[in-house]
Amino acid sequence: MNKNTIFVGIDISKDVFDVYSPEEGHRQFTNNVYGFKSFVKTLTPSHWCIMEATACYHYQLSLYIFEKGHRVSVMNPLIIKRYIQMKLNQIKTDKSDAKMICQYGQEQSLLLWHPDPEYVEECKMLQTVTQLYFKQTTAIKNKLHSLGSKGHTKGLMIRSLKRQLKQLQKEINLLETQMELLIKTHEPELFTIITSIPGIGKKTAMLLIITTNSFKDFESCKQISSFLGLAPNERSSGSSVRGRSRISKTGNPIVRNHLFLCSFTASIHNPQCKALYERIVAKGKSKKLALIAVCNKLIKQAYGISKSRIPYDKNYVSKLN
Repeated sequence: MNKNTIFVGIDISKDVFDVYSPEEGHRQFTNNVYGFKSFVKTLTPSHWCIMEATACYHYQLSLYIFEKGHRVSVMNPLIIKRYIQMKLNQIKTDKSDAKMICQYGQEQSLLLWHPDPEYVEECKMLQTVTQLYFKQTTAIKNKLHSLGSKGHTKGLMIRSLKRQLKQLQKEINLLETQMELLIKTHEPELFTIITSIPGIGKKTAMLLIITTNSFKDFESCKQISSFLGLAPNERSSGSSVRGRSRISKTGNPIVRNHLFLCSFTASIHNPQCKALYERIVAKGKSKKLALIAVCNKLIKQAYGISKSRIPYDKNYVSKLN
C-alpha cells in the first residue's frame, strides 16, 4: 500500500453521512446526489474511502465513488464494531465512528469494493420482496388456523384472508419466475450444472448464485461456509472450558435454511453426502450435526463444479483425498 494514501472514514445514515480524514478533519454531507457530488470533489487519487455496509444506505454512495474512479472499501459492520470495542472507545456518535473507521483503514489491510453485476442486484431485490411475501403468507396462514380453531371457517373475513393468500402466492411465483429468467439469461451453464448436484434444487441453486455472485466473490468453499454461517464455531480454553461446537449462524439465513432442507435429500440421493452422513452418525454424533456437515459438502460440490464447469459426477474422486 502506498504510504501517501489518505484514508477517509465514512459513517453513513439515512439523511446524511459523516466523513473524517486526517487532513480535513470532520465534515458532513447530505445523503443524496448533491452530497455525493460535493464530497467527491474533495477526493484525489491518493484518497481511499472506507464505510460500513449499513443496510441499503451505503450502496448509492459507494457506487457513486466507484464510478468516479476512486478507491472504496465496504466493511462488515461487525468488524468495525469489534475494532472500536478493542480500542476501548466509549463514545458512540456518527462523528466518532467516522474517525474510528478512518483509523481502522490506517492500521488494517483493506480489500477494494466493486459492485455486483446489475442482474445480481436485481435478483437480490426480487429475493427481498419474495421473502417479505413469504412472511405475510405465514402470518395469514397462522391467522386462518387461529380462526379455524375457534370455529370460524366461513364468512367475509375468511374469504378476504384466502383471497389475500392466493394473491400473495401469485406474486411470489411471478417474482421467482423473473429471478430464474435473469439467472438463466446471464448464467445458464452455471445454473444447469449446479442443479445437476443431487439434493440441490432450482431455488437453492439460484440463491447460491445470487449470494456468491456466481461464486466469484470467494476464494474457497470454506469462505462460503463461513459467510453463510455454516462453519463450526469451537469454544474451548485450557482444561476448564469445553463448550459445544456450534455453527455461527451469521450471514444469510434464507440460504442457510434452504441448504439445510436440501441436506435431507442429499443424505439419501447424493452418494458422497450419504457416505458422509452415515459415517458421522456411526460415530455416535447427532443427526443434526451430520446434516450440517452435508450442507458444507453441498457447498464444496457446488464451488468445485462452478470452477471446473463440469456437471456433477457421482464417480468423481477429489485429487486432494
